[in-house]
Amino acid sequence: MHDRPNEFLVRTAPFAEPDKDAVYRAIHTRRDVRDQFLPDPLPDPVVRRLLEAAHAAPSVGFMQPWNFLLIRRPETREAIWQAFRRANDEAEAMFPVERRSAYRALKLEGIRKAPLNICITCDPDRAGPVVLGRTHDARMDAFSTVCAIQNLWLAARAEGVGLGWVSIFHEAEVKAMLGIPDRVQIIGYLCLGFVDELYSAPELAVKGWRQRLSLDELIFEEAWESRADDITPEAAAVLTSPGS
Repeated sequence: MHDRPNEFLVRTAPFAEPDKDAVYRAIHTRRDVRDQFLPDPLPDPVVRRLLEAAHAAPSVGFMQPWNFLLIRRPETREAIWQAFRRANDEAEAMFPVERRSAYRALKLEGIRKAPLNICITCDPDRAGPVVLGRTHDARMDAFSTVCAIQNLWLAARAEGVGLGWVSIFHEAEVKAMLGIPDRVQIIGYLCLGFVDELYSAPELAVKGWRQRLSLDELIFEEAWESRADDITPEAAAVLTSPGS
């Protein structure tokens, strides 16, 4: 028996096959774009739809902790790129010498090439000191903001917009450039623009940096490192007993 008025409820059903296929296509063909951006500006209605998709994300306690800082001016993007370049030089030195040339070959020019950058932040105070669902894990606000980024990323794929996520910078430096309060966390710095083509597989896989792991090796049943074939009837009885 529902305790909500019927006008707030909608019936659910699987999507029609073409719609279902479109969702999975967006998921499986989404790519992290690094330097393939076209210079054409993104139309305002497209940007609005992307932000609305992000804002429709789930959030713990419905706190909606995100803000979207739109950055279009070349001068601002150049300053951010310089901050990235300094951090990227530091990052390169952290890898073994034999991998540094491969690292340098991964072009990361989206900040300057993409016509739109979006800095997505998380405000931990958005819903007050005690937030439903966040009482035992303070990171849930950041996790919620990541959901908003994923929504935006999939919507961008559907719109033919490429997106690259930049994570190599010192947060305090970028905060100072953009006037972001100390208490607010930067979750994602995104580069967006139209693209003519995408890699058929993740770029890091195509270029031999790292390959996709086997899904079967990542699935456990009932307990850490337990596989479905390993669970005996006796073990299953223990795992499902009231005291387990």
